[in-house]
Amino acid sequence: MRLAGKTALITGGARGIGRAFAEAYIREGAKVAVADIDFEHARETAAELGEAAVAIKLDVTDQASIDNAVAETVAAFGRIDILINNAALFTAAPIVEIKREDYARVFDVNVAGALFTLQAVARHMIAAGVKGKIINMASQAGRRGEPLVAVYCATKAAVISLTQSAGLDLIKHGINVNAIAPGVVDGEHWDGVDAFFAKYEGKAPGQKKKEVGAAVPYGRMGVAEDLTGMAVFLASDEAGYIVSQCYNVDGGQWMS
Repeated sequence: MRLAGKTALITGGARGIGRAFAEAYIREGAKVAVADIDFEHARETAAELGEAAVAIKLDVTDQASIDNAVAETVAAFGRIDILINNAALFTAAPIVEIKREDYARVFDVNVAGALFTLQAVARHMIAAGVKGKIINMASQAGRRGEPLVAVYCATKAAVISLTQSAGLDLIKHGINVNAIAPGVVDGEHWDGVDAFFAKYEGKAPGQKKKEVGAAVPYGRMGVAEDLTGMAVFLASDEAGYIVSQCYNVDGGQWMS
């Protein structure tokens, strides 16, 4: 019960990694706002998680939606102790085929969405005197470039940099900002990722997924539950002296 009495807001919380975090936090005693642009799915998830969860409609590209999500979470639970910036989009294309509108869309969600959600929650924490924890979801893609994944890699590099800057700025208020960098994590989103590589590398459906799984030193792709231990730790009092760090949870794919 390391998070007993705490309240968490999790963006992109209706499915996949976000849902796994919500389940882990509730097991550790927290209450959770499951925030997602797909409100019906968020409602289903919150209902399945029980009384410790509420569903929140959240579009991280819309400031009014961000502000409303913070207000609704506070109205439901009284305060926000933990934020996980998990909402994100993936895209892939060769450099010469990148479209400006695709670039803008992915940066709007992955970077601006993370920044302005973090900002809104930090403002609440400061005003309420909450010594909170903010966790941004980065990626091994933010550690180095990839030939077909320039835009996504750039967004996750920006998330790592944002984590460092925000952490240094907010620690004076007792707010810890850190990040998690997963490697390749299995889930329904991988159907879309695999389709990009099938298109641009001429691979059969499912081939890229098998290749990346085999390349992980641990011996398999990650699953959402592989990330929950770090997410719980960074949200707990045990991580109080950790500031502006990005932790790889990737089966040994990247060392830093």
